[in-house]
Amino acid sequence: MAKMLMKGNEAIGEGAIRAGCRYFFGYPITPQSELPHYLAKKMPEVGGLYLQAESETASINMVFGAAGAGARVMTSSSGPGISLMQEGISYLAGAELPCVIVNIIRGGPGLGNIAPAQSDYFQAVKGGGHGDYRLIVLAPASVQEIIDLMGDAFDLADKYRNPVMLMGDGVLGQMMEPVELAGEKEITIPKKPWASTGRMGRKDKRLISSLQIVPENCEKHNIKLFEKYAVAGQNEQRWEEYCLEDAELVLVAFGTAARICKAVVDTCRAEGRAVGLLRPVTLWPFPVKAFEKTIATAKRYLSVEMSMGQMVEDVRLAVNGRRPVSFYGRVGGMLPVARDIYNEVQKLLARGKA
Repeated sequence: MAKMLMKGNEAIGEGAIRAGCRYFFGYPITPQSELPHYLAKKMPEVGGLYLQAESETASINMVFGAAGAGARVMTSSSGPGISLMQEGISYLAGAELPCVIVNIIRGGPGLGNIAPAQSDYFQAVKGGGHGDYRLIVLAPASVQEIIDLMGDAFDLADKYRNPVMLMGDGVLGQMMEPVELAGEKEITIPKKPWASTGRMGRKDKRLISSLQIVPENCEKHNIKLFEKYAVAGQNEQRWEEYCLEDAELVLVAFGTAARICKAVVDTCRAEGRAVGLLRPVTLWPFPVKAFEKTIATAKRYLSVEMSMGQMVEDVRLAVNGRRPVSFYGRVGGMLPVARDIYNEVQKLLARGKA
């Protein structure tokens, strides 16, 4: 295996190419601009197409067209750009078109700033666009995991005929880490008999649309979608367990916040305190199964986020009132500090003894 130093944003692009993505439509925005810059150079080298659209709205509609033709296609942006894509994302989900959308989150709301945040969680997992739909949402915590999850993202998109979002914060996009790149392997992209590629002598029409003008038909379509989401929700939950075997206090965090929490867990373990970390890798489906494994030993949970508290709602739903759930967060582009999380942990442990 080749090993090299890569920036997170560049790793996203490399992972996409290795997964067979050959079409990218996007618009630059900090802190993910290195990704389109990387693909602008690399896509032509593999016979692919890179196109900088005039806006994020145009980008997502170009994705709709390429996905409808059966291509492996992606786009990327950060908070304000993802907001502009929401109508198109809803159309993609409604038309059951596979694609990958990358969000490298910056501070908000509004234009905010270009510093890292995790405050787009609601937008990603609750459906930022209109109507009833779901995205599969993957949250890497290292540059190596970015490479690995990009292949999974395209495979899951094709498997469920649904948009998949890879979501990271600005730290992951900008940081550099050594990664191992496996040798080139043959890419197997499933056949897409539903794709709109012209009649080509066929009698059947392949019409791709999210329009369901008859209410009864629209209801049937929604039910069909949610039957599909139920299968994904049961089968695609992913997470990392760190020192959870006997953990009485379970930290819950994703992305960069999870990396910081690992240092806190190590400190607590060195002091003989039963603290562990549960890191969701899929933000949707949320890894409820992981919480079921921890309930026997856990006395309480602490959700650590780079937001005002968004994932904590899903943590509370997963725990379902059986244990107390607390929250600690930093916002606006500020990173949680290990010392402050440690102090919060000490307060909770002391409260548990009272």
